[in-house]
Amino acid sequence: QVIVLNHPGQIGNGYSPVLDCHTAHVACKFKEITEKMDRRSGKVLEVAPKFVKSGDACMVILEPSKPMTVESFQEYPPLGRFAVRDMRQTVAVGVIKSVNKKDPTTKGGAKKK
Repeated sequence: QVIVLNHPGQIGNGYSPVLDCHTAHVACKFKEITEKMDRRSGKVLEVAPKFVKSGDACMVILEPSKPMTVESFQEYPPLGRFAVRDMRQTVAVGVIKSVNKKDPTTKGGAKKK
């Protein structure tokens, strides 16, 4: 779940900012924006929106460019919070609802939602 704080334009699928989670700084891709929701109630406003802008809350599937260690916010809160940074500014903040873990024997990063 991501809340967009300060972004001059619109954020769509394929946006690639830097994700700061705990001490890790990894470039991540917004693979898919699954739903846009109300910030206060959490009620879904739009399913599969084309873009989100400042002030919006949304559920996003994020894909890191290299492996990174994260956990869901419910299981381990310090590794479940993250900030999205671009142009030396914090663009968005969020919490990790679930993690699609990769097999440790294969190469590739974990996917987060």
